[in-house]
Amino acid sequence: MFGFESRTFRPTGTGFFGVCFATFFLLSGVLPARAQLIPIKSVPVASGDQFLLFPSENLAMGGVGLGLADHLGDPFSNPATGSRVSETLFFGSPTFYGISDRNGSGKSLPLGALFTSGSWFGGGAVSLQELKGADRERTWPFFATREPWDSRMWPLPEPSQDLSELSARNLYAYGMLGYRFPEKGLSVGISGTYADLGAVDGVDLLYALSQEIDQSGHMSDVRLGLLKEWESGQSMEVVLTRNKVRMQHDVTYLNLVWEPLPPDTFPVPQWRTRVDENLDHTDTWGAHVAFRRPIGTNGWQVGWSFTANRKDHPKIPNYEIQNIPRDPGETQAYALGAGIAKAEGPARFAVDMFLEPIRSDTWANAAADTTDVFGNIIKAGEKTIENEFVFTNALIKAGVAWDYKIATFKGGLNVRSISYELEQVNNIEPFNLMSWKRKQDESWMEWTPSFGVSLALQGVTLHYAARITTGTGRPGTRWSNARMAESGLDSGLGSDFILAPQGPLTLQDARVTTHQLSVVIPMR
Repeated sequence: MFGFESRTFRPTGTGFFGVCFATFFLLSGVLPARAQLIPIKSVPVASGDQFLLFPSENLAMGGVGLGLADHLGDPFSNPATGSRVSETLFFGSPTFYGISDRNGSGKSLPLGALFTSGSWFGGGAVSLQELKGADRERTWPFFATREPWDSRMWPLPEPSQDLSELSARNLYAYGMLGYRFPEKGLSVGISGTYADLGAVDGVDLLYALSQEIDQSGHMSDVRLGLLKEWESGQSMEVVLTRNKVRMQHDVTYLNLVWEPLPPDTFPVPQWRTRVDENLDHTDTWGAHVAFRRPIGTNGWQVGWSFTANRKDHPKIPNYEIQNIPRDPGETQAYALGAGIAKAEGPARFAVDMFLEPIRSDTWANAAADTTDVFGNIIKAGEKTIENEFVFTNALIKAGVAWDYKIATFKGGLNVRSISYELEQVNNIEPFNLMSWKRKQDESWMEWTPSFGVSLALQGVTLHYAARITTGTGRPGTRWSNARMAESGLDSGLGSDFILAPQGPLTLQDARVTTHQLSVVIPMR
C-alpha cells in the first residue's frame, strides 16, 4: 500500500507487514463491513477511516453484524443481500475523520442508490475523497540540530510537502447487480469496486524521515455472493472475493555525503537526494460463509461465520520504520466468528466475537551472487532474509440500540487485540556469532467506542455515527530512536548494511475520531 532493486542489503527487523497490506492498515478495504478481507498489520499505525465510505445501520453499535443483520450496510459487503432492499433508495454518506496531533485527516462524499425491480436488484455509488497527510515538520529528525551536525555547520533542508501530499484526491466507484428466486428463497449477486488512489492514509507515518513521498496506484475488488433464506428465519450467506492492490511509493531521502568542493580537493559534507521506489502489490482470494438463525420466540438470534484468505504479495515496501529487505510473500489468514443478538420491542443488543489465526511469510531474494560472512555463496534468486509472522488476533464487537418515538439511540464498543511472533532468519550475516535467527513478540489493543442516533423523518432517514479509536499512533523502535539521536548523519539511516533493531516497538499515541452522517431517501 503504501529495495533490493539495485540491491545492496538493507537493515533488518520487524516491519510493518504489507496491507497494514493496503492496507494496511493497514492497512484494510473499500467497504464498511469487510468481513471477507482479514486485515493484517504488525505495527499499530494510526491509519484513519479512509475506507469507511458507505452507510450502515450498525456502525454506531460497534459494527456488529453476525447475530443482527445490517440491512443498509450488508449489500456493500455481500451483493446478494441487496435482495433485502424492498424499495429503491438514494443515499449520501459524508464522512470526516481526523487523527490527533496533526497526524492527518480525510473527507469523503459518497453518493449512490440501491434499486429493486421485480426479481432484479442492484446499486451503484461514486465517492470523491480528500486526504491530508501528517504534518511532516513533526516527524523530521530532531537530531538534525544536535552537535556536531547542527545547522550552524551544515544546514539541513526542511522537508518539502507538495500539494499532492498536503491534499491528495481519491476516487471510488461501486456497482452491484443481483437476481432473486422468491420461490426458493435464494438470491445471487455480483459487485465490483474500483479505487483510483492518490494516497493511502498511514503510509507517510512509515516513511517519517523522508523528504518527500509521492503515492499513486489503484485497488480493485470483485465479489460473488449468495443468500439463502428459510421461512423459519434462518439464513446462510456465501461470498467469494478477489481483491487486488497496486500501489507505488516514490520516496525521496537526503543523504549526507563527503565530496570535494572545487577548486579545492578537500572533501566537505553535502546533502544529496536519493529516490527509493517502493511497490506495494497484493493479490487476495477470499471465501466467507455465515449462518444466522432465531432461538425461541423472544427475538433471540445467533450467528457464526468462517472466513479464509489467501494473500500473495509479489512486492512489499521497505518501510523505513523497520527496514526489512522483502520481495515476495504469502499469507494464510482465517477468521472464526460467533455472535448473539436480541431484537424485541424498542431495544436491541448484539455481541460478536472473532478469533483470527494468521501466518505470513516474507523473504528477500538475492539480485546477484552474494557471499555470506563465512565465504559461502548465495546464488542469485536464493533467499537472503526470511521472516515468519504468526498472529493470534481477537476481535469483540458489542452494541445496543433503543427506539424512542422517531429516534433510535445507539452505542457500541469494538475491541481488537493483535498479537504476533516474528522469527527472522538472516542467511547473509548472523545476528550474533552463534545464531542466524532472532525472535520478537509484539502485542497491543485497539479500542473503538462509538455512539449515534437515527431519525426516521417524513420521506428521509438520517443516520449519524461517531467513533474514536485509541491504541494506535506513530510507531517506532526503542533502539532505532536512540541510534538516531546519537548519529544524525543520514535521513536514510543505516540503509547500506544489515543490522536488526535491538529493542521493542515504541508508540506515540494518536486518536482517530470519525463522524459519518448518512442520508437515505426512499423513492416511493
